[in-house]
Amino acid sequence: QVQLVESGGGLVQAGGSLRLSCATSGFTLDYYAISWFRQAPGKEREGVSCISASDGSTYYADSVKGRFTISRDMAKKTVYLQMNRLKPEDTAIYYCTTDTSVCDSGGSPYAGLDVAYWGRGTQVTVSS
Repeated sequence: QVQLVESGGGLVQAGGSLRLSCATSGFTLDYYAISWFRQAPGKEREGVSCISASDGSTYYADSVKGRFTISRDMAKKTVYLQMNRLKPEDTAIYYCTTDTSVCDSGGSPYAGLDVAYWGRGTQVTVSS
């Protein structure tokens, strides 16, 4: 049974940092890409970052490139999203997702919002 559990969200001032974690179970990161999506109030969900299954290549949306870093710990079966220089517009619920599709260059899985598995999300609030 595929499970994704996000943690690490919270309230931070603009310019600060947070590290989100996605604890995975029921599958292996060798075959499943992991993506982070976010949804801000009143906006559609958007892909933020993706790490490929095969070689751990990483991809980012333009809005977070240079500020966010996705990584994975294969032994802990956990994927991280390090978020630095946070902005108020980064405020959103952040979701960890997975399936066997590959990442696109914009930080989303090729399946887009049809990606197979979603976590419940973790709230990130950035105050100005």
